[in-house]
Amino acid sequence: MIKLAVNGALGRMGSRILNLAYKSAEDFKITAAFEPEGSEMLGHDLGPALGLGKLLKIKISKLSPACLKGCDVLIDFSSPEGTRTALAAALAVGAGIVVGTTGLDKKLEENIRSASKKIPIVFSPNMSIGANCLFELSRLSAAKLKEGYDIEIIERHHRFKKDAPSGTARRIAEVIAKEKGWDLARVAKYGREGMMGDRPKNEIGIHVVRAGDIVGEHTVIFSGPGETIEITHRAQSRDAFARGALVAAFFAARQKRGLYSMLDALK
Repeated sequence: MIKLAVNGALGRMGSRILNLAYKSAEDFKITAAFEPEGSEMLGHDLGPALGLGKLLKIKISKLSPACLKGCDVLIDFSSPEGTRTALAAALAVGAGIVVGTTGLDKKLEENIRSASKKIPIVFSPNMSIGANCLFELSRLSAAKLKEGYDIEIIERHHRFKKDAPSGTARRIAEVIAKEKGWDLARVAKYGREGMMGDRPKNEIGIHVVRAGDIVGEHTVIFSGPGETIEITHRAQSRDAFARGALVAAFFAARQKRGLYSMLDALK
């Protein structure tokens, strides 16, 4: 049984992860739940906070190494600052960590790579199984469709999502650019406006929609002479990501150290 903690416990993702972990008591034991300083839920029992209708005898607390001690894996769906704190705490106690937070800067990503030399880390912008299939389908399409195919990525999310483009859209672009041998910084085009002229070759268009309560949708377009291929992943509920995060936690608990993607966890 894996001893599990979640950072961002009462957020959109954290609450679903904890609900599913609670229902998978044969695989997971919830040992800690963390919220940021200033949260009005600090000190409250986790059970009622999740709507379970019973006490779990787990107090919602601020993340610290002392509170994380004895945990096998910490799942982090918080904020860049929350991830920074989570990474330091996991390192301090030797726990594995699953990082699903997006919008991280390059320095924090480098800190994650450095920490993976000591602890197991699964780092992915999208934990859903279907979205990770989308990464692989995008790579395969980029490999097979040579000259003459224009590439566009469209991502749609709810109005509350803070970062844009999504981490998933960025990862799709990275996968395609790597397969093509392109420098993403040179070929990425984030939206278009005004008199653009003809579309240049070897460009990856990336477009963002923020509206309503869209959970998450990503479409990759390969359009060439006389035909267009569209590959779409549509998350119908956050449980798709939550289940994937638990798969990643199960995987991380069995590793000693190293940096892994969600695709590694699915092998």
